[in-house]
Amino acid sequence: MERKGAVTFKGNPLTLLGAEIKKGDKAPDFKTTGKDLKEVTLKDFAGKAKIISVTPSLDTPVCDAQARRFNQEAARLPGVAIINISMDLPFAISRFCTTAGIENIQTLSDHRDASFGMGYGVLIKELRLLARSIFVIDAGDVIRHFELVKEVTSSVDFDAALKAAEGLLAKR
Repeated sequence: MERKGAVTFKGNPLTLLGAEIKKGDKAPDFKTTGKDLKEVTLKDFAGKAKIISVTPSLDTPVCDAQARRFNQEAARLPGVAIINISMDLPFAISRFCTTAGIENIQTLSDHRDASFGMGYGVLIKELRLLARSIFVIDAGDVIRHFELVKEVTSSVDFDAALKAAEGLLAKR
């Protein structure tokens, strides 16, 4: 499935591949690669609330800031798995995390199969990068909050995502 003009990059329309995800949908499984080159799937976070922070590349200022912010917020949200997924190679992700002091979130690469990007409808056809987005998923793997940032170079709404995650913790 192609969604032409779903996002823009510096004002230029881009096409997203995969089905559009909505609040209330069951979160699709995915297969990504960790910094240690091991496979990581949605099932690895079973029974936990999750924030999935999606960035085009950690080697850009907006993506760097997004990862750092969620790394800081992780201390406030015990019991929530905070995950960053990008198309960056695992080696680049590892180097970024070491340099930036990213220790509180799990950083994953979708470069191999684009399994996450296709399953969640955020793979940018023209760039083979992921569109900036946020998914807050409950312990039963239902999407409770979703934001797709229209302009790839813009930031996510951190407050809305964090409020959604805090709401999941309050329901326990």
